[in-house]
Amino acid sequence: MKLYDVRADYKNKKAKKNIRNEFSKETRITIIRLLVSFILLLLGSSSILPQPVSVTLFVLAYLVIGARIVYKAVRNIFHGEIFDENFLMSIAAIGAIILGQYPEAIAVMLFYELGNVFEDVAVNRSKESISALLEVKPVSATLKLGNQTKVVDPSIVQIGEIIVVKPGEKIPLDGTVVLGQSSVDTSALTGESMPQNIKVGDNALSGSINENGTLQIKVTKIYNDSTVAKILDLVQNASSKKANTEKFITKFAKIYTPIVVGLAVLLAIVPPLVVQGEWSTWIYRALVFLVISCPCALVISVPLSFFGGIGAASKQGILVKGSNYLEALNDVDTVAFDKTGTLTKGQFSVVNVAPVTGITRNQILQMAASVEKNSTHPIAVSILKAYTGKILPIENSTEQAGHGLSAEINGQNVVVGNAKAMKKSQIEFTESDAIGTIVYVAVDGKFWGNIVIADEPKSDAAEAIKLLNNRGINKTVMLTGDNQTVGTAIAKKLKMSNVYTNLLPENKVEIINDLLAVSHKNNKKVAFVGDGINDTPVLATADIGFAMGGLGSDAAVEAADIVIMGDEPSKVSRAMKIAKRTRSIVTQNITFALVIKILFLLLGALGMVNMWQAVFADVGVTIIAVLNAIRLQFINFDN
Repeated sequence: MKLYDVRADYKNKKAKKNIRNEFSKETRITIIRLLVSFILLLLGSSSILPQPVSVTLFVLAYLVIGARIVYKAVRNIFHGEIFDENFLMSIAAIGAIILGQYPEAIAVMLFYELGNVFEDVAVNRSKESISALLEVKPVSATLKLGNQTKVVDPSIVQIGEIIVVKPGEKIPLDGTVVLGQSSVDTSALTGESMPQNIKVGDNALSGSINENGTLQIKVTKIYNDSTVAKILDLVQNASSKKANTEKFITKFAKIYTPIVVGLAVLLAIVPPLVVQGEWSTWIYRALVFLVISCPCALVISVPLSFFGGIGAASKQGILVKGSNYLEALNDVDTVAFDKTGTLTKGQFSVVNVAPVTGITRNQILQMAASVEKNSTHPIAVSILKAYTGKILPIENSTEQAGHGLSAEINGQNVVVGNAKAMKKSQIEFTESDAIGTIVYVAVDGKFWGNIVIADEPKSDAAEAIKLLNNRGINKTVMLTGDNQTVGTAIAKKLKMSNVYTNLLPENKVEIINDLLAVSHKNNKKVAFVGDGINDTPVLATADIGFAMGGLGSDAAVEAADIVIMGDEPSKVSRAMKIAKRTRSIVTQNITFALVIKILFLLLGALGMVNMWQAVFADVGVTIIAVLNAIRLQFINFDN
């Protein structure tokens, strides 16, 4: 069977189109050769034809289906690849012809090529699952030049320039919307079908499809640094990092094949010399032995299974940088998470307003929003977002770092700040024990109440931890630079097993190293999930690093081994589910192939298997293993 360099296909700018064309052309030619050879075989087997005519038809049938295989075997010998599957099949078929077993010689080549057709279908199926991502690649960008526009290559657009994206077009470059609003389809990036609404000030990701309204976008990244370029790079290089199982099978085949060839030679020579048997009988058995011994099922199905797993993950918006990381996920017993932006939304918002008796929620928000209206602090932004009413004019606004703001509104002195601000202004207030940032409001020395601002957990954060626990990952750890009160409250709410707070990046690395030491003693691994640039050292330290790619920093995505494009922590468990199913299929294929091979090799050596059965033991097992491998493409991993 043929081995494919998947990367070579993806390097081409028209990879997906070329894959389809080459598949169609090669398969069509092979099927025609199969049919012609099979018809010639049937005609040659007719009892009404003279023997010379039958032999001629058999030779023609063999040349039609076997000439290319023999050519490959000879070519590979000159390239130093002597003991490959083409060599084994060629020797077996030529030997059968020498022994006068023409139909069986043709059958060897027929079924071998039939196996190649099944392999083409399987490989193409796996390639299609990933190459669909290549459709996100933009081919042009509409650059705004004053009152004119010009269609250009995305790679020449510079940061700060404005591009125009019309309905139905792909967004070619990352940027910020400066004019217009629309819904965008990000399914090719995130695996999620729900459209995202974007407006002025929102980020627009390259590779998304603009569904309605015309957008003007100010470019924030050149093409090579854009989201779509990063995805393409990850996809193109995903097959370069091999799993240990793949490496073992490759080494195994290089050792195994010369050994079985040597055993076949001994089987052909030793018995006739020792027991005085017929040379033709033992040579035939040796040829049968060679056909059975071909390691196609292992050499093809194992990498194909891992590639299928990577493809299945990509459909879920999970980009795995190599099959070695997919395999390693099966050994994880500890998952550590960053908090802000990973388990939480990373966006402060008002979660509670607690006015004193006689003051309404709207009144306290109005005072606070009016005082904070000129501030760009995240706390001020969240208060202004929560209040949509009339903003009152202010006078004599002052700010004291670490305390808060004060201003005059309609002749009243308003203080908006933390507990220190209240104490400094000698205002009697009730201190809140709520979780989050507490903003107290007082008017003319009287306490009006407080506003609680917090970073809320993502909608699927609790589900993410629950799913991991269901998968047997009972050690889920939060690492955060936030204070102990907030960190502990979030971890408790999500039912995590442990939490470390008030951490600097170097502290996170130290804790991960401690977790690694414990897990490695049990031959287990530690995964870390993060999104910020400060998480980069930890992502690189952990056995497996997950980056939340949609909102995550470029540095985090670069350092990670697996990228979750949709920023959903629940996809960590989904990646593990895909990894487990992939390993299961790999194990099934290895076990099935070895058991059948060993059984038929013994039967072949004893003369209990003929060439036809030997062909099934090789090609049949390969087809079954390949079909088992492509099952990954049809499994629903959403649940």
